[in-house]
Amino acid sequence: MTSPRRLFHAVTIVDADGECPDAWVLTDDELILAVGTGEPPPVDAERIDGAGGILTPGLIDLHRHGGGGHRHEDGVDGIRAAADLHAAHGTARGVASLVAAPVDVLESQLAAIASLTRTDRRVLGSHLEGPFLAVDRCGAHDPRHLIDPTPEVVQRLLDAAEGTLRQVTLDPQRPGALDAIGTFRSAGVAVAVGHTDATYAEAAAAFRAGATLLTHAFNAMPGLHHRAPGPVLAAVDAEDVVLELILDGLHVDPRLAASLFTLAPGRVALITDAMAAAGADDGLYRLGDLSVRVEGGRALVDGSDTLAGSTLTQDMALENARALGIPLPIAVEAVTLTPARALGLDDRLGLVRPGFSADVTLWDAAGTVRADSPVAGR
Repeated sequence: MTSPRRLFHAVTIVDADGECPDAWVLTDDELILAVGTGEPPPVDAERIDGAGGILTPGLIDLHRHGGGGHRHEDGVDGIRAAADLHAAHGTARGVASLVAAPVDVLESQLAAIASLTRTDRRVLGSHLEGPFLAVDRCGAHDPRHLIDPTPEVVQRLLDAAEGTLRQVTLDPQRPGALDAIGTFRSAGVAVAVGHTDATYAEAAAAFRAGATLLTHAFNAMPGLHHRAPGPVLAAVDAEDVVLELILDGLHVDPRLAASLFTLAPGRVALITDAMAAAGADDGLYRLGDLSVRVEGGRALVDGSDTLAGSTLTQDMALENARALGIPLPIAVEAVTLTPARALGLDDRLGLVRPGFSADVTLWDAAGTVRADSPVAGR
């Protein structure tokens, strides 16, 4: 019988703590058991030769809608299939994001995700990107389904998720938004400001009320105007707020993206916001009720120039960060420890340390996820 333990050796560990060359890592099916350098110990374990490659924590995606031709609205099978695609690109855990829909539809989708989190540890829970968004900043959300976060609706969604709702995006200008932030936070849900025309002051008030995330910084919100700095600077100035960033070269100018790492060190989380076409061919897809056309890997609401998520995977986001000159440990932190911290899971995810998750990602010297990586092999 094959030992459930694995010994990775001849690797350079890279995580938020830095780089550790000539290292070894011992794991079982659940946890990292030991970490060291030099000659690995003589233990009963499957030995995996890193061949001088890199070993990182399993990547974590706070915000994605699908992949591999599958969308989260396709139900449990679609979410699993999308997780398979992203796992092949190094992502160990992800939050299943949902676009705006009628409340009863969202209840059904949240319940399906809740059931899946009990059987598939790759799925951390759900993210309601809608329906509490600004109509004028709806992006790829159907404006017909956008509503205010009334106490009744908030409670219905919390009940449907059965404790597995990880985050919710809302527009602080919506009536009842600040009260909703308090209710969600009391239920253990991270609240994100996004899809909004909020001013700096309005966004700052939301952060003071308990919001701790900014949904895809710069997108579907005002930019950094010299007399109206808007929600991005409000998030930068709030020291406990994590800023999501889609680093695909399309959503945010790379020079501005690079500056965000300087403005908010340790608080940038690289997300994919991937829709079904990630890892799949160009063509027509659905995102919620909307038709999306993908050409050259660029996803647009059909018949418009509105971006409809991305076709990004996190290995590419990491590569793009490196191309901007972001030091490797800082780039890795943005896809591991920072998203874990945003969800309150940084006591067990996001670092290569004893007691942390065994779902590490093994990369070859060229920066490609190895087929025998624990993440890719699940």
